Amino acid sequence: MTTNPTPPPPAPPLAPPAPAAPVAATTDAGSPPLRILLTILQLAALGTVGAGAIGILTATFGAGLALLFVFGVGLFVLLGFVYGLFGLGWFEVHRVSALYDLGLPDLRWRPRTKAGFGGWLSNVARQSINGPMWRAIANFVLACIAGSLVIRLFWGMIWAGFFAFAPLNRQGSVDGPFGAVMDVAWAPLVGALGVIAAAAGIVGLALLHRTLSRALIVPNREAELTAQVQTTTAQRAGAVRAAELERTRIERDLHDGVQPRLVSVGMTLGLAQQKIDTDPAAARELIGEAHTSTKAAITELRQLARGIHTSVLDDRGLDAALSALAGRSHIPVQLDVRIDPGMSGANAGCRDAEAAVYFAIAESLTNAAKHSRASECRVVVRSRDGGLWARVEDNGMGGAQVQPGGGLDGITNRVLAAGGTFRLESPAGGPTSLEVTVPCAF
Repeated sequence: MTTNPTPPPPAPPLAPPAPAAPVAATTDAGSPPLRILLTILQLAALGTVGAGAIGILTATFGAGLALLFVFGVGLFVLLGFVYGLFGLGWFEVHRVSALYDLGLPDLRWRPRTKAGFGGWLSNVARQSINGPMWRAIANFVLACIAGSLVIRLFWGMIWAGFFAFAPLNRQGSVDGPFGAVMDVAWAPLVGALGVIAAAAGIVGLALLHRTLSRALIVPNREAELTAQVQTTTAQRAGAVRAAELERTRIERDLHDGVQPRLVSVGMTLGLAQQKIDTDPAAARELIGEAHTSTKAAITELRQLARGIHTSVLDDRGLDAALSALAGRSHIPVQLDVRIDPGMSGANAGCRDAEAAVYFAIAESLTNAAKHSRASECRVVVRSRDGGLWARVEDNGMGGAQVQPGGGLDGITNRVLAAGGTFRLESPAGGPTSLEVTVPCAF
């Protein structure tokens, strides 16, 4: 008796949440003199040029507000302002991480959740209120203020050093700090104290900068664990649903394809058995028909097995697997794969990422051939941020949507289960583009 495949559960949202990047241990062993010196030098540099960067961003924001009602020009200026803020925040996170050897992940742009121009505007608006970005900018501003104080203390230390040698001028009195007039005999003591105080102030600002940077930029442990729990929960849900969809697909393919063919083979062989004595020629013809159907069933089973697991992916890596996939495609495929040598089928940490990317591309090419009326496809795969990034674009009619139980639904959950992100753009009239990003677990 045959049973119909179990209907799949409701589909998840289109764009899965981005996984929380791992954060290295944030406890280092003290502050050696070299690191303090590097901090002082960086603060001095920020005190010199940081005000200019802040001034440019402030002027850009003001110009955007002033031009906001002039044919909407100000809107694009404000969009550039957000991108400038992100660049400044990225620089500050990278600088602090390298300076104190914290191993922090670079600041990342928030993933898009909607397609089209409106989705891009919404994405920029969401980025403008991104908490980590604003904390990095606040740290940059505080670093610039501390840097300007470091420069002033440095010049004060030089002045105190010269003041300590005032007795060499053979004068009875000398102008001291804050307009005071003192006996020249006190000048060496006051100058030495001034040098010590200025040096202590510079070192104190460096240590204060380290403390503030760790408080503002390094995520706290509770927030990190919360993000990890949310990511793990989303990945588990994606893995469960991906397995459910795969089981449903296998049931459907067996029920609608291989099973009827095998039943037909059995019936044909039964007829041949009945005719083998009375009509040997007809029996041979029926046996030949059953033999042809059996070979077709074997081909279908082989294709079904390839849809579950492709051996070439493990044996030769993603590049070779995609080349074979493009060769079997019913429409021309422009394939551009550039992957770091370490990201291959031999690397166990990248196998899940490679499998997710491979099946996402395979399903996209299948959809393009069946539904989009496309005449060509372009597939681009790159190594990016310790993972794999892929984009599939066709020149078809567009209008693709994630439907519960459909192929795109399977891509979404497979990518989500691997800890990646998924984005689909398919306006009516085309073109259709799909982007996936999947991290590698080294």
